Amino acid sequence: MTAARNGLALYFVGPGQVALRDEPVPEPGANQVLVKTILSAISTGTELLIYRGLAPAGLAADETITALRGSLGYPLKYGYSTVGSVTATGQAVDASWAGKLVFAFHPHQSHFIAEVSNLLPVPDGIAPEDAVFLANMETAVNFALDGMPVIGEQVVVFGQGVVGLLTTALLAQLPLARLITLDRYPLRRRASLELGAHASLDPAAADAIPEVRSMLQGSGTNGGADMTYELSGSPAALDQAVAVTGFDGRVVIGSWYGRKRVDLDLGGAFHRSRIRLISSQVSTIAPQLTGRWSKARRFELAWRMLQKVLPSRYITHSFPLGEAARAYRLLDESPGEAIQVVLTS
Repeated sequence: MTAARNGLALYFVGPGQVALRDEPVPEPGANQVLVKTILSAISTGTELLIYRGLAPAGLAADETITALRGSLGYPLKYGYSTVGSVTATGQAVDASWAGKLVFAFHPHQSHFIAEVSNLLPVPDGIAPEDAVFLANMETAVNFALDGMPVIGEQVVVFGQGVVGLLTTALLAQLPLARLITLDRYPLRRRASLELGAHASLDPAAADAIPEVRSMLQGSGTNGGADMTYELSGSPAALDQAVAVTGFDGRVVIGSWYGRKRVDLDLGGAFHRSRIRLISSQVSTIAPQLTGRWSKARRFELAWRMLQKVLPSRYITHSFPLGEAARAYRLLDESPGEAIQVVLTS
C-alpha cells in the first residue's frame, strides 16, 4: 500500500489558540504501520489546562507515551485518545494488522505512523465511539484500584466530567451503602443519576456540603464519607472533599491542577480525623498491587467495562478536525453544554 503523503495535525500554539498544520506522513518503517484516524476524544482535564495556558511549560508531556515526547510548552501536539484504522504496514509487520481497528495514545492528527507495540487492537464488538473512551476508562479503573472501595462503604465523588462519570459507573456496580456525586452542571448530574448515583448535588450550592454530610450514615464514619474522590479539576473541591470525609477516611485525588494552587483548611477536623490524601495517576499502578496487576490486566478490564457501560452515549458534540477551534471554545466557554467532545477525520 502507499502511505498518505500529507496529514493534518492539531497544535496548541498559545493560550486559547490552536492551529492546524499540514505534515508529511512518511512510509511506515519495517515495524510500523500507518493509521488513518476515525475520531479522537478531547480531554477536558489536561488539554484544557494546556489550552488555557495553565500547564507547567517545563514539565514533560508524558514520559510513558512515545507520541507525547517533549514538554508542555507551546507549540505542542497533545491528545491521548485516538481510534483509527491501519491503512499501510511495514515489511516486518504481520499481515493481520492491515485494516485493523486500533486505539492509540496519540495527539489529534488525521494520519500518523506508529510502532505496532504502541497500538491496542480494538476487540470485536466494540464500536469506535466506545473505544475512544479507553484512556478515560483505564483511568477510572485505576481510581477504583487506588481507592479500594469496600462493601457497605459510603463514597462521594466530586466532578462528573467524563472520568468522573466513568468512575461513578464502576462504583455503582459495587454494593455500596451510599454513592453521592457532585458537579456544577445539570447535564452531568443527570447522567450521574442514570449511572446509579444515589444523589447528585451542585457543589456551588450554599448547603451542598451540609446536605452531603446529612446523607451519610453510620456512627463509625462520624457522619462523613469512608472515601471521597476529587476528580473535578477544581482546587476548591479538594477542600470540600476533605470536609465531607469521616474519621480515618481517604481522599483519592485524581485531578491534576497544573499551575493552579490549592488552599486547604487543615486546621480544623482534618488533623484529628486521620484522613489520608492519596494521589492517583494512571501512568503507574499502585506499588502494593504490582505483584498481581499489570497494565495489560488493567487494559483488559477497561475493555470489558467499555462493553458494559457503552459510554458513546456521552458524546454530546462531534467536530471535524478542521473545526477544532470551535470544539475548544465550546469546552472553555460553555462547559455545561458538553460531556464528551470528539474530533473526526
